[in-house]
Amino acid sequence: MAVLSRSLIATALAAVTTLTSAQTTPPQRDAATLAREEAAIKAARIAQTQAMAVDDLDKVVTWWVPDITIRRALGQPVEGAEAARKLLVPPANPSPNRLIYQREPVSVQVSPNWPLAYEEGRWSGHPGSVANAPMLGGRYSAQWVLRDGKWLIRSEVFVALTCSGAGCTFPAAP
Repeated sequence: MAVLSRSLIATALAAVTTLTSAQTTPPQRDAATLAREEAAIKAARIAQTQAMAVDDLDKVVTWWVPDITIRRALGQPVEGAEAARKLLVPPANPSPNRLIYQREPVSVQVSPNWPLAYEEGRWSGHPGSVANAPMLGGRYSAQWVLRDGKWLIRSEVFVALTCSGAGCTFPAAP
């Protein structure tokens, strides 16, 4: 009886181990799938940037997870999509020097194992219109997560590296 019980326990443990491994080992994505997903993320970033340029904030937030974290270019933290959206709301009487932000993805790498991706790019802040020379610029990075078949931004870090005119007088967070 003890031998039978040990055998049943060993079989049960092997089955549980197999099931656990099957549930925690994500499916590998092939090169073609990774390339499609990288292109989808770049297209999403471009679409989000275009929406920002025309103040379509309802569209902008569709690429953020609700609990997004952002570190702004001069170091200020932003917690959550609602807080981030508020920063983009144009004032009632917008200044002609209001900054319009542009983001250009340089590289995107999608994990073959997890529903995660990493993006690097360049950003610039243009007074009044994207046609004007930028007052600020720099680099950014972002973590994307795949949820319900859509790539969303979970976290972003922007770093100001260049400036001109009044942009050089903006204070950085200590």
